[in-house]
Amino acid sequence: MMEDIEGKKYSPPCSSQPVSPPGLEALYVACREIYPEQPNPLQVAAVIKYWLGGPDPLDYISMYFNRGNADLGIPPHWHYISFGLSDLHGDGRVHEKTGPGEVSGFGFELTFRLKREPGETSPPTWPAQLLQSLAKYVFLSGNVLYAGDHVSWHKALDSSESLIEHILLMEDPQFKTVLTPNGEVSLIQVIGVTKSELECAQRWSPHGVIEILKKIPGGACGGEWLVTDMRRGMSMFELDPNSPQLVKEGIEKDGSNLSGVAAVCSWKESREAEEDKYGEIVENSPTNNKYGSFSQGRVMHGRHFSFKAVTGNGMITFVGEGVSGKSVDTEHPYVATGPWLQVLIPDSFAEQMASDLDVLDSDYEKLVLPKVFSWPERSLSITIESGCMDSIIKQPVL
Repeated sequence: MMEDIEGKKYSPPCSSQPVSPPGLEALYVACREIYPEQPNPLQVAAVIKYWLGGPDPLDYISMYFNRGNADLGIPPHWHYISFGLSDLHGDGRVHEKTGPGEVSGFGFELTFRLKREPGETSPPTWPAQLLQSLAKYVFLSGNVLYAGDHVSWHKALDSSESLIEHILLMEDPQFKTVLTPNGEVSLIQVIGVTKSELECAQRWSPHGVIEILKKIPGGACGGEWLVTDMRRGMSMFELDPNSPQLVKEGIEKDGSNLSGVAAVCSWKESREAEEDKYGEIVENSPTNNKYGSFSQGRVMHGRHFSFKAVTGNGMITFVGEGVSGKSVDTEHPYVATGPWLQVLIPDSFAEQMASDLDVLDSDYEKLVLPKVFSWPERSLSITIESGCMDSIIKQPVL
C-alpha cells in the first residue's frame, strides 16, 4: 500500500521478486530513473492476461506520485504509465518478435498525468480504464497513436460533468525513447482538453494548441507538462485572451496540420443513371466529427487529407493540386487502388467545396442525416450518414 506521499519514504523493493520479462524490465528501469523513491508503485493489473483470452490488452498500469514543479506551473499530480502496447515478453505471445533497432510491438506506451486533488493520498483508478480503452482501439484497429494525434472522446474522461472530454497526444516530457531488448518504445502522453481546444487542433495543429496550452498564465492548463485537471472550468480561449489571435495567425500561416482521421467510411461508383454518374463517398459519422473545415484547411494549402476506415483497409484521400506523388490528375480526378480512393480537389473547386461543407463545422448538431452534398459538374457526391460505433467498443475517432 502506498505510504503517506508528503515525506515518508517508500519501502525498498523485495529482493525475492521474480525476474521481470526483458521488455517489461527495461520499462521498469526507465520508470525507476524518474521515481527512484517509488520502486513499488501501485498498479492496476489485468486479471486475465490478453494472451490468455482476457479483454484488457495492457498487462499493467503503474501509478506514481509526482510533486510537480511550481516554477514551471506544474502541479502535484498522479503519473500513470501503461505496459502492454510494446512487446514486454519477447516470445511472440502478443506481438511479433523484434530486436534492438526495431520497433517493439506497436512502438509506444501511454502515460497520463492527473492533477492531485487536495488531501488525496492515493490515485484514482479511472485513468487506468481510459488507457485500457485507448489500447483496445489500437489492438482492434491496428492504428498506431503518435505524438500530435487527437482523439474525439465526446464525454468527460472520468464520466463526470467535466468540460475535459477530448484528448490530444504528445511525447511524455520526462521520458526519452526506451531501448529494450525487444526494440524501441516511445512514451506518449494523453492530455485532456475541452471541445473548443480539440476543434482548434483539428482546424489548425495539435502541436500548436499544445504549445499554447503550456504557456497559459499561472499553469492553468497544467504547465509545461500539461497535467490534466478534470475540474478546469474554462478553455484556453477564456483563460488567455491572446489565444484566439495566436490560433488565427497559425491557421493563416500553416493551414491544417491534420493529415487524416479514422472514420466509418466507404466509397462506390454509382451507375444508377448514365447521365448522372457520381463517384459517391459515404461517411458514417458516429459523432460530431467536423470534417469540413479541417480537411479543406489541408487541401486549400496544397496538401492531402485522408479518411481511414476504422475496420478494414479502406481509405479515401482528398488531394490538392500541389501534392507530389499523387495518382490523380485533371483527366483522371478519381483513381482507385484496391480499397484506396484518391479524389483530386483542384484549386478552382476547393474554395467552393469548403463553403458547401461549412455546415459540418458551423451547425452540425442541427443537420438532418443522411445529408447529401453533390457537385454534378464534378461527378461527385458525398453522403454523411448517421452511423454507430457501439459495436466497436465505442472507439475514439482520431
